[in-house]
Amino acid sequence: MSISFRQNEILEIARREGRVTVEGLAEHFAVTQQTIRRDLGELADTGRLDRVHGGAMLPSGTTNIGYEDRRGLFEREKARIAAVCAQEIPEDVSLFLNIGTSTEAVARRLVHHRNLLVVTNNINVANILAVNPECQVIVTGGTLRRSDGGLVGDLATQTIMQFKFDLAVVGCSAIDLDGDMLDFDIQEVNVSKSILRQARKTYLVADHSKFQRTAPGRIASLSEVDTFFTDTPIADVLRARCADWGTRVVVAQAE
Repeated sequence: MSISFRQNEILEIARREGRVTVEGLAEHFAVTQQTIRRDLGELADTGRLDRVHGGAMLPSGTTNIGYEDRRGLFEREKARIAAVCAQEIPEDVSLFLNIGTSTEAVARRLVHHRNLLVVTNNINVANILAVNPECQVIVTGGTLRRSDGGLVGDLATQTIMQFKFDLAVVGCSAIDLDGDMLDFDIQEVNVSKSILRQARKTYLVADHSKFQRTAPGRIASLSEVDTFFTDTPIADVLRARCADWGTRVVVAQAE
């Protein structure tokens, strides 16, 4: 089924912002909300969007959104999260940063930290931190995933197992309301599990959109994370669970 120019633009907005609202699109296109609901219904029928209350969002399931599209999603929110997280990363530590646009944002906030040893399976993180002469960067081996510059597979895991990190900063593709951290790539899931095992302390950086998505691979529970940095308050049920687990939740809200 062919889609209209307006529907094409709706998809572009959804890719840029993660989700769209009926009210916002009606105002943007100067059409009725009924017209937008019809557009969203047709896009949902073809699998291009998932309908949610009041609007729609990019579909999630067994495949992730393209990396460049993810880079453009919630940039300001990721930057706020990264700034707060980086403030809690001391100098003179060993650190692991894994694959993801949120961890890249953290890396940008570490370019002036001193005496860091950073191990990463993210080529983008390595390039960001290469400008910091006070940071020793070690890149794991592994199979290069050209779509996002990630290194995955057994070689990556074997490298990680040679270290005991003071701190790991990780991201994920989705978070279930029961507190499970999820990802799409099973190879990446295995790498992430090895990171958690080899870290004395773990920080998770994830914006609110991760609660609106799902993915098939389970990494771990938030109970295995020391601090969860996000941009909006989390659901009461999960906040209570985090309190029981001893997982600190830090909300980097807009000023």
